Amino acid sequence: MATEGLHENETLASLKSEAESLKGRLEEERAKLHDVELHQVAERVEPLGQFVMKTRRTLKGHGNKVLCMDWCKDKRRIVSSSQDGKVIVWDSFTTNKEHAVTMPCTWVMACAYAPSGCAIACGGLDNKCSVYPLTFDKNENMAAKKKSVAMHTNYLSACSFTNSDMQILTASGDGTCALWDVESGQLLQSFHGHGADVLCLDLAPSETGNTFVSGGCDKKAMVWDMRSGQCIQSFETHESDINSVRYYPSGDAFASGSDDATCRLYDLRADREVAIYSKESIIFGASSVDFSLSGRLLFAGYNDYTINVWDVLKGSRVSILFGHENRVCTLRVSPDGTAFCSGSWDHTLRIWA
Repeated sequence: MATEGLHENETLASLKSEAESLKGRLEEERAKLHDVELHQVAERVEPLGQFVMKTRRTLKGHGNKVLCMDWCKDKRRIVSSSQDGKVIVWDSFTTNKEHAVTMPCTWVMACAYAPSGCAIACGGLDNKCSVYPLTFDKNENMAAKKKSVAMHTNYLSACSFTNSDMQILTASGDGTCALWDVESGQLLQSFHGHGADVLCLDLAPSETGNTFVSGGCDKKAMVWDMRSGQCIQSFETHESDINSVRYYPSGDAFASGSDDATCRLYDLRADREVAIYSKESIIFGASSVDFSLSGRLLFAGYNDYTINVWDVLKGSRVSILFGHENRVCTLRVSPDGTAFCSGSWDHTLRIWA
């Protein structure tokens, strides 16, 4: 019996070493395609001019850390969630609160606006993703219409509607992502492959896009096929947790922000990392990233209370935005690209333009 155990261990060790050698060979093949750096190609590109962005609105009303936010497709409304257990829908023009829901748990780590603008989804330490329909009847009890859609075995870290209100994609601390049917609450597809908590996800921008990217505590960013549930690409160059991933507007690349104090750009067609956005002076983790509508700028929120704006092509920092009084943990560019909103542990959201 003991010899059998030994035999198993031996085969396991040999399989492990074989996997490592295959990984090494894959990296070698990848390196062969690595002919030129992005910033070298971009040397001929015009540099960006003077860059001015200011806080235009401050949204106050959360009683604790703001953890997540999302824009409505109408380019005006925002949903935000907080550690105080509240989810608030704001009018970003007037700063008025239009809806508020108190969740049964604190730490509402994920929220999303439905494409139609008629519902919101949220969840966190309750391990669930709940969908609330929005109506303009002020007396209506929103909590009564709550629908629990997704159930994970650990906290919900991110959620996003697909291109319709009917399906929702979730990421969780249980190491999986999952696609759910909103009506029935049925699990349509699950995505296994991360070796630790999944912290973020983003859907490919095209209407027909059947892929999404996720990042997590295993330092990996993985691209998934929603129909098959298979991981189709995987990138492991960060040195710490990946807190945020966001597709480039064309869908051919994505950016990631990590606790290793860098943001990185991965080209999906070249199947490799093409740029690193970092400076010696930046020592705090990047918690959230998003692209400008053109894809030329990358906005990144950091744990040192700042927002850095990077020139995606040249790899240089073009601006640094101050205003928040605690770590910036969520950041999204508005659907029309005219502004972006950041949420912070200082209990506020700011709209910059």
